[in-house]
Amino acid sequence: MASLTDAEFEAAEARGREMLETEPRATSVRYDRKTGRVVIDLVNGCTYAFPAKLVQDLQGASHDDLANVEVEGLGFDLHWPALDADLYVPALVAGIFGTRDWMAKELARRAGQSKSPAKAAAARANGSKGGRPRKAVAG
Repeated sequence: MASLTDAEFEAAEARGREMLETEPRATSVRYDRKTGRVVIDLVNGCTYAFPAKLVQDLQGASHDDLANVEVEGLGFDLHWPALDADLYVPALVAGIFGTRDWMAKELARRAGQSKSPAKAAAARANGSKGGRPRKAVAG
C-alpha cells in the first residue's frame, strides 16, 4: 500500500475541512410514527424530513426499527442498528434515496401509478381501438 505524501495529506485535510463547513450534517434525528417521516435537524438550523417508505434500505421496516436511529460520523451518517442500514445525510438532502438502478425503477413504478385526466383519456382512446395488442405466443 502506497503512503500519502505530505501534499496529498494536506489536500485531503483541506477537503475534509471544506466538507465540515459546506455539506449538510445532522445534529439529531428522529422517526415520526404519526407521519412515517424521518426528521433530521441540521447543523445550519434547518430541518429536513422525508417519508421512510421512499428510501430503499428503509422500505418495509417496522415503526420500532425506524425509531431506533442514531447520528454518526460527525453528523454525516444516520445508522439504524436493527436494520443494519446506514444513510449519508448529504445524499438524503439531495433527494438520493437508493442506488441509481433502484431510483430509476422506483421513479418509473411511481410514474406508472400516477393518475391524471390526460392519462385516463389516453387509456380510453387506446381501449376504443381494441387496447394493447396481445403478445405473440412462441410456438
